[in-house]
Amino acid sequence: MTWTSGPYMRAGIELDRISVEGIRVTAHHGVLDTERSTGQVFFADVVAHVSTRAAAAKDDLSKAVDYSEIADRAAAVLGGDPSYLIETVAEHVALAVLDMDGVYCVEVRVHKPQAPLHVEFKDVTVAIRRDVRTGGLWADKRIGSSAGMPDDPLDLFAQAPVRDQFDQRPVRAVPALLALGGNIGDVEPTLRAAVDDLSRITGIDVIATSPLYASTPVGGPPQPNYLNAVVRIRTILSPREVLGACQGIEMVHGRERQEANGPRTLDIDIIDFDGAEATASDLTLPHPRAHERAFVLVPWYHLEPDATLPGAGPIAPLASAVHTTVSVVANPWPSPSRS
Repeated sequence: MTWTSGPYMRAGIELDRISVEGIRVTAHHGVLDTERSTGQVFFADVVAHVSTRAAAAKDDLSKAVDYSEIADRAAAVLGGDPSYLIETVAEHVALAVLDMDGVYCVEVRVHKPQAPLHVEFKDVTVAIRRDVRTGGLWADKRIGSSAGMPDDPLDLFAQAPVRDQFDQRPVRAVPALLALGGNIGDVEPTLRAAVDDLSRITGIDVIATSPLYASTPVGGPPQPNYLNAVVRIRTILSPREVLGACQGIEMVHGRERQEANGPRTLDIDIIDFDGAEATASDLTLPHPRAHERAFVLVPWYHLEPDATLPGAGPIAPLASAVHTTVSVVANPWPSPSRS
């Protein structure tokens, strides 16, 4: 029987798939004493949902998910401590593979072709699908993924558990402001693609974008200058869902968090979310440093000169104080001929 792997979405973007099929191990899983003493052959098929873009773009092995490790981890579980149920074996294989960096969803099928049935048969299988939320790894792997987003592509309106006000969805669409930046790779096309990615997310409408600006790095190691813009959206998602969507888009475009204030392919920050003022371990609104960042204030002023930053007041005087530290690269942006 053909096994079909379904799509897995991150921030409205379908991830790629790495498949390892037919992993064969002799093991001792089962309920009967003869199964546990004599053993029998088991097979496993594993599909890992990952983003291959960063590795493929530069043929970089260090950014690839190692399919040999996927096979090794599955085989170690398959041939490890006996379980009564192959359902348990499948669950443990899924968790072992999900624990790998860069894996956000895994599908596992365990075969028991020598199961002690009383009729002639070809195979017995159990197939499961787990992701970093349902697999119990959600909190640990939130960074770089779409935290809080409903990952089942067949359930677009599912909502993560409500822990605090950042998980509360608004009763109607509300405005939010996002800041985009990057200084590694083909930055302008990446920022343009990120705006397009945002517009593809269910529950987010992109309303307007600022001109594109160039800015010098603030803190961190020596690195290239940045390109920056701000984007006005309206959304019916919660703040944490928008945060997760932004981080998911960053991940797709090769964002790595290795050094504080270090260079990056893409950075998307929530600057303001409908005037909310609150702090949690993973999100502070408004952005705590927006009032002093020229690469946020000046593009924002150009887009919305009468805007107000909660807790800091009108952005006009704030932008005026720092406008000489950034320069316009493209206006309008994205260019109508390229959007």
